[in-house]
Amino acid sequence: MRSRLGQAVHTALEKHLPEKRLFLRSDEETRFIRLKPEAQLAAWAGGTLFVGWTIVATAILLMDSIGAGNFRAQAQRDQLVYEERLNAISGERDARAVEAAAAQERFGSALRQVSMMQTELLRSEEQRRELQTGLEVVHATLRNTMRDRQSVQAEYDSVLASLEENGTAGLPGQGDQSAGTVDMLASALATTAAERDMIAADAEFAIDRAAELELELRLLDERNDDIFRQLEEAMLVSVEPLDDMFRAAGMNPDDMISAVRRGYSGTGGPLAPMQFSTMNGEPDADTLRANAILGSMDRINLYRIAAERAPFVMPVRSNYRFTSGFGQRWGRLHAGADFAGPIGTPIYATADGVVTFAGWASGYGRLIKIQHEFGIETRYAHLNQIRVEVGQRVSRDDRIGDMGNSGRSTGPHLHYEVRIGGNPVNPLIYIRAGEDVF
Repeated sequence: MRSRLGQAVHTALEKHLPEKRLFLRSDEETRFIRLKPEAQLAAWAGGTLFVGWTIVATAILLMDSIGAGNFRAQAQRDQLVYEERLNAISGERDARAVEAAAAQERFGSALRQVSMMQTELLRSEEQRRELQTGLEVVHATLRNTMRDRQSVQAEYDSVLASLEENGTAGLPGQGDQSAGTVDMLASALATTAAERDMIAADAEFAIDRAAELELELRLLDERNDDIFRQLEEAMLVSVEPLDDMFRAAGMNPDDMISAVRRGYSGTGGPLAPMQFSTMNGEPDADTLRANAILGSMDRINLYRIAAERAPFVMPVRSNYRFTSGFGQRWGRLHAGADFAGPIGTPIYATADGVVTFAGWASGYGRLIKIQHEFGIETRYAHLNQIRVEVGQRVSRDDRIGDMGNSGRSTGPHLHYEVRIGGNPVNPLIYIRAGEDVF
C-alpha cells in the first residue's frame, strides 16, 4: 500500500518536476548528481520558506522603523504644541496679572474718587443747610417787616382820622397847644412815611434775595443730584465685580458679609448711616440716597476684609509651569493643583490665617497647613524649606516657604490645595475668580 502511494506521488511530481542530473566533470572523470522530484520539491519548499521568512522579517523591521519614526515625529509635534500652549498660558497669565494690577488700581482710584465725592457731598449739604437757614431767616425778617409796616400804616391812618374829626379850629384857649400838636403830628407822619419807605425797600430787597437764594438752592440740589448719581454709578461698578468674584468661588456673598460684620460690629460697622434732615420727621430722598451709598461703601469695605481672608490669589508669583490640575489622575483624586519651578522659588500665603501644621507629612513631604476664616484651609506641599511655625498668624502675600522636591514627587513643584470643611475643592476656582479683582 505504501509503495503504491509513494509511486503515485512520485509519478505526479515527475510530471511537474522531472528528474534532473547535475554533472560534475574533472580532468580524470565525470560524475553526476541525480535530483529526484522529491528532492527538487524539498529544495523549492525550503527556498520558498526562506524567501517568505526574509520578506516578512524585512516588512516587520520596516514597519517598526516607520512606526518608531512616526512616534518620534508625533512626540516632537506634541512637544511643540505643548510648549506653544505653555507659552500661551504664560502670556495669558502675565496679561491677567497686568489686568489684575490695572483693576486694582482702578478700584483704588474709584475708592479715592468716592471719598472725594463724599467730602464734596457733605460740604454741599452743609452749604444747603446754611442757605436753607438763611432763607428761613430772610422769610422771618420779611414777615416781621410786613407786620411792622402794617402796624405803622394803621397808626398813621388812626392819626389822620383823629385830625379829620377834631381839627384845630374853634378850640378856645388851645391855639398854641394845637399848633404844637399839629407840628408834632406832621413830624411823626414824616418819620412814619420814611420808615414805611425803608420797610418797603427792605421788603423788596428781601424778596429779591429770597429769589436768589431759591435759585442757588435749586442749583445746589441739581449739583448734589449729579454727585449722588456719580457716586451710585461708582458703587455699582465697584460692588458688582466683587459679588461676581464670591459667587464664582461658590460662596454666598451675603453670608460672608454677615460673618465679617459680626466680627466688626463693636461700633455698628466701619461706616454708620447719616441723617441729613434738619427736621425730626421721616428722612428725605437725599438722606435715603446718601445712606444707600454709605451702605455700598460699607459693603465694599467688608468685601475687602473678606477677600483678604479667602484664597483668591496665586501662591507662586515667579515664573512657573502648570503641570497638573484638580481631578482624577491614575484612578485616584488629585486633590490640588501643581505648579512646577526651580527649587527655592518663593511660596506665598494666599489669604490671612493661622498656621496649624508645619513639618513632614508622608507623601506630602514638607507641608504647611493654614486655617482661614469661613472654614477654609490651604495646603502647600513638597517644600524645600518651611519659613513659618505652628500657631503663627500670617497675612496674604507673606512668604511662608520655598518650592522643593520633598516627599512623593517627580520633580521640583508646589502641590497647592484648598479645602472647605475638610473636603478638597479645585483651587483654580478661587484663583480665577480673583483674577479680575486682584
